Amino acid sequence: MSAPASAAPPDPAETTRPSAPPAIAWKPVLLIAGVLGVVLLAVSARYGYHRDELYFRVAGRHPMWGYPDQPPLVPLLGRAVTALSDTLVALRVPAALFSAAGVVAAALTARDMGGGRRAQLLTAGAYAVCPFVVAAGHLFSTATLDLLLSTTIVWLAVRWVRTRDQRLLLAVGAVAALALNVKYLSAFLLVALVAGLLVSGPRDFLRRPALAAAALIVVAAAVPGLVWQARHGWPQLDMADAIAGKGDFGGRPGLVPFQILLTGVVLSWLWIYGLWRTYRSEHMRPFRFLGDAYVLLTVLFLVTAGKPYYLSGLWAALFAAGAVEIERNGAPRGWAWVPTPPVYAVTAITTALLTLPVYPVTWLARTPQPAVNADAAETVGWPRFAEQVADAYASLPPDERATATIIVSNYGEAGAIDKYGPRLGLPRAYSGHNGYWHFGRPPETGGPAVVVGPETTAGASYLRQFWSDVRPVGAIDNGVGLDNQEQGKPVWICRGQRAPWSELWPRLKTLS
Repeated sequence: MSAPASAAPPDPAETTRPSAPPAIAWKPVLLIAGVLGVVLLAVSARYGYHRDELYFRVAGRHPMWGYPDQPPLVPLLGRAVTALSDTLVALRVPAALFSAAGVVAAALTARDMGGGRRAQLLTAGAYAVCPFVVAAGHLFSTATLDLLLSTTIVWLAVRWVRTRDQRLLLAVGAVAALALNVKYLSAFLLVALVAGLLVSGPRDFLRRPALAAAALIVVAAAVPGLVWQARHGWPQLDMADAIAGKGDFGGRPGLVPFQILLTGVVLSWLWIYGLWRTYRSEHMRPFRFLGDAYVLLTVLFLVTAGKPYYLSGLWAALFAAGAVEIERNGAPRGWAWVPTPPVYAVTAITTALLTLPVYPVTWLARTPQPAVNADAAETVGWPRFAEQVADAYASLPPDERATATIIVSNYGEAGAIDKYGPRLGLPRAYSGHNGYWHFGRPPETGGPAVVVGPETTAGASYLRQFWSDVRPVGAIDNGVGLDNQEQGKPVWICRGQRAPWSELWPRLKTLS
């Protein structure tokens, strides 16, 4: 019997599935991933630690279910690495491996969209030379692991659309559980993907028992961190406000333009084309949810003043969508020159010059890299910083030195003293910045304090809230003329503490 004429036509996203995917181009994909990993490892020891890496070294020795600025997984991973080898290269090995694995996940996404060898290589190559991917892969940071996990979640969602294998929903839950313990931002990606599937389909994931199991996995993984946040007044929300108020990447007007810069300017055309084709191509109809997720997150982060890289988990899939369409139908007229080896090569060279420590450190201040990639400037000068603090500490009379305390303005400075201070005879440093505030307050020695910061000598009035005698004794100089957060900061000797630390310490608590 035929269906009644009034019956609604079936949703194409529910009934149409891509055909069996082509073979995976393992050799060239692994070659691209391997080249990226080798390059990142080859330059990993140049310049020095980033302030976040110095922070993670110490945070991992103070394990908690959460921190004011992040969940617990990356500090714990940092502790595991430094327990094996407390060196810069060792700490950056995981970052290089995460980035290389992201190349493979990007290629697999293209394959599960129906992309053959060319589409897989176009996608893997675009991901491997993406400036944000390379910059993140150079550092051991939350962004590096978050990028891999987010890209993997999106790949698993694409694969589920192709196969409807319930085990993939469980895999999404497991990866999301890890991701939420790296960055709470992962929750927004999950919500956007679900919303995209509800809007454009396929919607039959709602009928899958594995969905409930995956949700339980995610909730179970998130609860300890959320309980910690609740018990400490939800500092992550205050952190989000502080980050939004900083106005990096041009604020709201820069959300889309800076994505173009972060994805390689010319090669950014590939993911933009892929986004458009998720709405225009019948072949991409099952993957339209990716476009919906991107649009939803763009609107959300415009409203909340989010950063351009908050959308980075979707970039590999959008690269893949563009590459698959090019392989299937050819590039649009006038754009065939973009997905070509010369463009990829030029992008790779430009990316290296703007994101990696390829210059002599004495040249860095005269290159465009610090302006484009501010993190590069934050990897220079930490041993010298510790030496200059040690000079101030050594200037104290021996009797005062025995009871002196070191107070610094941020976790990077405190982490630098932790790393380089012991060989200089320095005691541990204390800071009220972010998670460092929770690592303990100074002892009640009654002695003087060597203090780094505020930013200028005008900060003396601030310091006099805590000490009666405040005297500058020097200023931080990285020795290469590089304008970073520490350059020019005054160093003080402060005496006459006005109250016990039990009273003063809460007043030094800062989030930024």
